[in-house]
Amino acid sequence: MFRFFTILIAAVFLTACENIDDISGKPTPIGEFALGHNVVVAPNLVMGPASREASDEDWIASVTKAIDDRFSRYEGEQLYHFGVSLEGYVLAQPGIPILLSPKSALILKLTVWDDAAGKKLNEEPEQITVLENLDGDSVVGSGLTKTAEEQMLALSENAAKMIQRWITRQHRQEKWFKRRAGEEPEASEEAAEKVAEEPAAEVEEPLEQVEEAVEEVQTDLAESVETAEDETATN
Repeated sequence: MFRFFTILIAAVFLTACENIDDISGKPTPIGEFALGHNVVVAPNLVMGPASREASDEDWIASVTKAIDDRFSRYEGEQLYHFGVSLEGYVLAQPGIPILLSPKSALILKLTVWDDAAGKKLNEEPEQITVLENLDGDSVVGSGLTKTAEEQMLALSENAAKMIQRWITRQHRQEKWFKRRAGEEPEASEEAAEKVAEEPAAEVEEPLEQVEEAVEEVQTDLAESVETAEDETATN
């Protein structure tokens, strides 16, 4: 019954241990990568259990800004576009037993487009689960120490970091952003429209997966609370 929470805690520790450069300095190039269009959509964004509510518009604005802030620093000679579909989130709220230490999370799907080739680099969208950092505040549940806006900002910034980590790994393994001769970076409006349409068209099946995950979390949460109450009563 604690399987979900065990995975969540493990992921938090792994995320905290990975080192991603801060946006205050000049980044290490990822091949010839430069960001063209950054299209974030939320056609069927699901709010998870025991979560504060946030509007689709606020989520889109927050994630868009975080991605722009991080990736506008790259000055490669070739343009690539991001299509991001926001699919599910939890913004931990106060009032949940500290025993469960609820964590905020965001689920998104990422597709990377090659502007020159006019096609996707990953045929299947990459699902990314974003967690808040483990720190003095969030270790007891950020719902007790942070506002919804602060939680959303932290998740958006971590989302941009995880996208950076993933495309860096893809470049190392698949040479995604290697230099091509004789190309000038110029992002077309046609490319932007294509990127915007793609995440919305692909969201139905991932949405079912998010809903199933949310149902599983709700069940685990209820069972965990019941077990804690039984143990308290027994003692």
